[in-house]
Amino acid sequence: MSEQLICKNVTLGYEGSAVAEDLDFTISEGDYLCILGENGSGKSTLIKALLGLMPVMSGEILRDSVTAADGIGYLPQQTVVQRDFPASVREIVRSGCIKKCGLRPFYSKEEKALADTNMARLGISALAGRCYRELSGGQQQRVLLARALCATGRILLLDEPVTGLDPKAQAELYEIIGTLNKSGVTIIMVSHDIGAVRFASHILHIGNGKQLFYGTKDEYLSSRLGRSFIITEGGEAEDEPEAPAKTAAPEEKPMSSAAKAAIAAGAGAFVIGASASIHHYVKRGERNA
Repeated sequence: MSEQLICKNVTLGYEGSAVAEDLDFTISEGDYLCILGENGSGKSTLIKALLGLMPVMSGEILRDSVTAADGIGYLPQQTVVQRDFPASVREIVRSGCIKKCGLRPFYSKEEKALADTNMARLGISALAGRCYRELSGGQQQRVLLARALCATGRILLLDEPVTGLDPKAQAELYEIIGTLNKSGVTIIMVSHDIGAVRFASHILHIGNGKQLFYGTKDEYLSSRLGRSFIITEGGEAEDEPEAPAKTAAPEEKPMSSAAKAAIAAGAGAFVIGASASIHHYVKRGERNA
């Protein structure tokens, strides 16, 4: 399998203060990487770096030529405001093609067909004319997955995709993501849910701003760190820690408005801070249906 993304001894941070250090891992075509770690461990900062929204302090992030050109399809965590976005399913899915449009103020026949294909792929074709705000949480996540696939069908980065979903919807979404992975889509999933580990091929575990583990799922589950994580997250007695506690990493700074706009326009994010302009844009495209 060809390598799509390589992090080589990467340190990330803000204004000279490191948030995550010594990140060293490779993502190859067809991988299903699950990124684990406590809040404040550096996962959000790593997401920004992988999306190209912030530079590294040291080391380098290498992307193959296709990934560098197409980018990474991004499904961010949803807020209450985002769940209430007043647009149709078709409009939202098509908006994943905005980067492909460039300065063109309408969607091409091919882009509309791509949106239709991805809606069918996610089983939401019958919802195309429905208002997004009227859908269940699981249906909304399918819509956003279809949108991310319109941005690029090679690599998807999913940030806590099952948060807030009921167990049935979680299981269905995991199955859909697994099916996408089996079809050749590379998955990078950030999660606190131990259920996500079960579907992954590789695990990256970050703690206290450091890379604690990178390897296959089987290697992780047989390690003391992996066993401790599974037991702790499962609500049972905590296992012996693998290493002494370290000084907490500096608190991550909030994303700037410019970075949010960059995600919405270039990385396939669903950022409602730009809802007025996006809604106007997709409406223009809708008139060309």
